[in-house]
Amino acid sequence: MSTSETILRIAAKGDGVTASGNHLAGALPGDEIDAGSIVVKGPHHVDPPCPHYGTCGGCQLQHADESVLAQFVRDRVANAAKGQGLEPEEFLPEHLSPPKSRRRATLHAMRTQKGALLGYRENGSHRIVDLRECPVIAPELAGLITPLRKFVAAHGPKKGAIDVQMALCDQGIDLGLANFPLEGLEAIETSLDFARENGLARLTLDQGYGPEAQWEPEPVTITLSGVPIPMPAGSFLQATRDAEMCMIADASDWIGDAKLVADLFSGLGTFAFALREGRKVLAAEADQAAYLACKAGASRSGGTVHPIHRDLFRSPLMPDEIGRFDAVVLDPPRAGAKSQIEQIAASTVPRVVYVSCNPSSWARDAATLAEAGFKLAKLRPVGQFRWSTHVELVSLFER
Repeated sequence: MSTSETILRIAAKGDGVTASGNHLAGALPGDEIDAGSIVVKGPHHVDPPCPHYGTCGGCQLQHADESVLAQFVRDRVANAAKGQGLEPEEFLPEHLSPPKSRRRATLHAMRTQKGALLGYRENGSHRIVDLRECPVIAPELAGLITPLRKFVAAHGPKKGAIDVQMALCDQGIDLGLANFPLEGLEAIETSLDFARENGLARLTLDQGYGPEAQWEPEPVTITLSGVPIPMPAGSFLQATRDAEMCMIADASDWIGDAKLVADLFSGLGTFAFALREGRKVLAAEADQAAYLACKAGASRSGGTVHPIHRDLFRSPLMPDEIGRFDAVVLDPPRAGAKSQIEQIAASTVPRVVYVSCNPSSWARDAATLAEAGFKLAKLRPVGQFRWSTHVELVSLFER
C-alpha cells in the first residue's frame, strides 16, 4: 500500500510540507515523497547556482525555481497575517531581489596551517565554508574574497575566528575585521598596503576595543535619497538597493499628503530623507552613531529632517506626542516594536507604515493596531535575502 504524499508548500524554515503536516528538507511543491525521501521530483527543481549549496548555511532555497521562491515569500507574509486574523484590503505583488545584488555581508575567517578559510558558516555548525564564489553578494564584494583570504593567511591571528563585515558605500568597499589584532609596525603597514591595493573606502580593525579605522582616505558616506550621510563602521543598511527603493516608494505613496511624519527606529535616515520633500520628518533613533550621522545629513538637506536621540524600547513616543503627526513610519529590529506600537495604538495618528524584517513580530504588533481600530490596508512581501528563508514586508495601517 502506497504511503506517498505530495508536497504542497514550503514551511518557514525551508522544508517541504504535505497536507498531513509531514516535513522534508529539500522537497519542493509538486514532489512526491515516501518514507522520508523524494520518490518523484516535481517541476520546480533547478540546478543550484552555487557550488557551496548544501554545505553553506547562507542559502536554503537555491534548488527552487522563481515561482516557488515568489510563492514562499508571499506565503510567509500572508500566513503571518492570517495567524492573527488579519486580511489586507490589498495584497501587493512580492518584490524579489535579483542575484548578485546584496550590498552588505557578514563572513567569518580563520587562519590555518595551510592558509586561511573565509566564508559563511555551515548550516547548524561553527565550521567555515571556504567560499570560492557567491551568487548572492554584489560582484565588488565577491571580488574581495580571494585577496582577503590571502591577507588573513599572512596576518590573521593564529587562534580564533575573525568576523568580517563588508558593505558598499559611496567610496567603494567598507571592510571591518573583528577579533583581528595586529602586532608590530610591519603588520600595520601591510594592512595599509592591502587597503590601498584593493581600493578600499575604509578598513577598520577591532582589536578588542571596538572598531578603529586603519585606512580611510576620505570620510565614508552612504547617499540616501540624494543626501550623503556619514556612515559609521558597521552601520545598518537595507541588504539590497532595489528592495530599499521598493520600500521607499511604497512608504512615500502610502503616507499621501501627510505633512508631519515621524520616522521611528530611523537608523541613518533611509526613510526620513526619502520623505522629506514638502514635509517635516522627525527621525528617532537609539544608536548614537547612527543618530549623529543622520543629524549631520539633516544639516545638509534643507532642515526638514529633525533627528532625535531616543531609545524607543525604553522610552517610546507617547500617545500625545504621536498624535501630533499625520503619519508614522517605523522600521524596528527583528524583535518588533511592542511598547511603541501600544502607544501608537492609543494615539490619534491616522496612518502607520510598518516596515518589518520579521513577519512573526510584525503580526503580533499588527494585531495590537487592529484591536485599536486600525485596518490593514496594504501589504507587500519583500524577499531581499534571495534564496534564504528570511522574509520582510511593508504594510499600511489606517484608522
